[in-house]
Amino acid sequence: MGGTSETPPTDALRLDDEDIYEAMRQAGGYLDITPGDFKQIYSLAFQHAWERLVGGRRASEVMTRPVVSLKAEDSLAQVVHVMAREGVAGVPVLENGFAVGMISEKDVLKLMGGEAGLSFMAVVARCLSGEACGAVPLRRRLAREVMSSPLVKVGPETGVAEIAALMARESVNRIPVVDQDGGLLGIVTRSDLLPRSGEGDQR
Repeated sequence: MGGTSETPPTDALRLDDEDIYEAMRQAGGYLDITPGDFKQIYSLAFQHAWERLVGGRRASEVMTRPVVSLKAEDSLAQVVHVMAREGVAGVPVLENGFAVGMISEKDVLKLMGGEAGLSFMAVVARCLSGEACGAVPLRRRLAREVMSSPLVKVGPETGVAEIAALMARESVNRIPVVDQDGGLLGIVTRSDLLPRSGEGDQR
């Protein structure tokens, strides 16, 4: 499970002196403050806002459940059919009842694009033109053969800030929530992390 510090992503919003001078100029009037003071105030205000909006929430409070999931022995054709029917872009894969991997639209598209790394539209164009369609030879492959593994996962008590950092570091859009034994409890998506978001979804 993820093990990052629960600090706000201030690096992504780092200001430089030019930003501050421009802001002070637009504010008008005389501001008796240095860029260094402004940065310190900004950093503290951002951290307070981050903690107020997301710091206290846990995975169990924002996760979606029940979760659409599939079994490791399901065929890729079954996987794609379920994802289309349920309108989800990613599903956890279970083996003996435990979450062991994830399959996303991106994983399927990557397989269809093959070694050429074709885009979605390039894959569709090839299928429509009657050329070899990348989806056909994949339909008998099993979920366990195409899933992303090892699984990036968190526990129900993991903080939302930690989950956000884990998503950024691992470049994933959704993370399953599991119990101590690996049993699937729910799933958290990027949209679930937004303050005041409504009920979560798995999309």
